[in-house]
Amino acid sequence: MLDRRQFYIDGRWVAPLAPNDVAVIDPATERPCATISLGSAQDLDIAVAAATRAFAGWSEATVDQRTRLLERAIAIYLQRADEMAELIRQEMGAPITFSREAQTPCGDGHLQATLDALRSHDFERMSPRGGSLLRDEPVGVCGLITPWNWPINQVVAKVAPALAAGCTMVLKPSEIAPLSAMLFAEILDAAGCPAGVFNLVNGDGAGVGAAIAAHPDIDMVSFTGSTRAGTSVAYNAAPTVKRVALELGGKSPNILFADADLDNAVSFSVESCFSNTGQSCDAPTRLLVERGVYSQVLKRAAEIAGNTKIGPTDKEGDHLGPVVSALQYERVQGHIEAGIKEGATLLAGGPGKPTGFDTGYYVRPTLFADVTNDMHVAREEIFGPVLVIMVFDSEDEAIRIANDTPYGLAAYIQTGNPECARRVSKKLRAGNVYINGAAPDFDAPFGGYKQSGNGRENGSFGLHDFLELKAITE
Repeated sequence: MLDRRQFYIDGRWVAPLAPNDVAVIDPATERPCATISLGSAQDLDIAVAAATRAFAGWSEATVDQRTRLLERAIAIYLQRADEMAELIRQEMGAPITFSREAQTPCGDGHLQATLDALRSHDFERMSPRGGSLLRDEPVGVCGLITPWNWPINQVVAKVAPALAAGCTMVLKPSEIAPLSAMLFAEILDAAGCPAGVFNLVNGDGAGVGAAIAAHPDIDMVSFTGSTRAGTSVAYNAAPTVKRVALELGGKSPNILFADADLDNAVSFSVESCFSNTGQSCDAPTRLLVERGVYSQVLKRAAEIAGNTKIGPTDKEGDHLGPVVSALQYERVQGHIEAGIKEGATLLAGGPGKPTGFDTGYYVRPTLFADVTNDMHVAREEIFGPVLVIMVFDSEDEAIRIANDTPYGLAAYIQTGNPECARRVSKKLRAGNVYINGAAPDFDAPFGGYKQSGNGRENGSFGLHDFLELKAITE
């Protein structure tokens, strides 16, 4: 079992001020795979002080110096990619193939996108009519709070642009899945990141997360997680009027028109909802189907869901793993039970564990049909392999149902008509719209409308989150 009790502060691995050990649980075995220590507000104070001291130097680092740091980090990250994949497998239950081919590449993907954005960014430029010099400067000391579901993705999506902008920072990764973040700290250390520029303190939301949001010497907090927790971060940050960037929950609609390639569209719709065992904030969890093909879609979707494989996380293959924890398992079970009680038609899956999986937090891939948009399962973010299917009769009705949600992170369209795709995409209240199974783009902005948050991550858009704009007029 791994011993990861130390924090990374001011360029060194240091012990917490007071031991507060907790186990990191492998969700496939329900056994500890590592021990970490939860920090306190006092540990955070030490890390913030280190970041504050380092800011004067790093904020004046040249673009070339920041570029070389990111280049070295990419090279070392790629050398240690297999280690990263194995840690993600253990800490959050991603099957090893998925961890290696989907989770881990997010790290070098964001590093490279940020590097490209840094090289092309114009930090000084004249105002439109030439009267003032406009200068982008780092926002300051940043507090970064990241989740467990795509652990290295969200760590690097915040750390890389903060470094590129010239900020210093304290990272609090999820205490459920902190191991990949700690390996990333080792990568940055080996890449020559100056002492105090990057710091890592483990902890829970109450002990360290709230302290980051409220800390008077932190100039910005960037948070990814649930809408409930994001609301708390914003509340705690308000008295210090710091910048707050939030990437929160989603209940993303997926509109399937009758003219779509049904076989591909249905396969994408089910498989992308179940991907990462349903634990993605932008998963297409509400499938809206045009009435003329509704029965066909239900039949094919049930077949795909019924044939979805479950398997051990250390086994190669395209199967699903467990959800991340016992608590998450119970939450998902509660949502499934609520769908049954509300009268939705259960097409596949249901309560309980899959046959043969008594150990591990495994969930049966579940499909509900005949769902209405006022049902619990249509409105609540479930964060498990649960897909709900609804019917619509017209384009306007599909748009109305799609937008009838407090969230607005992502939306999906399946159609054989490009004009329809463009027309509908403009009317969907979501930060990202994916057409006919298009893959995410590390250079495209990622973030949401409404209760899915504010701000944008990825590439040049993520860089802007960590910059202040100054006008100098002579």
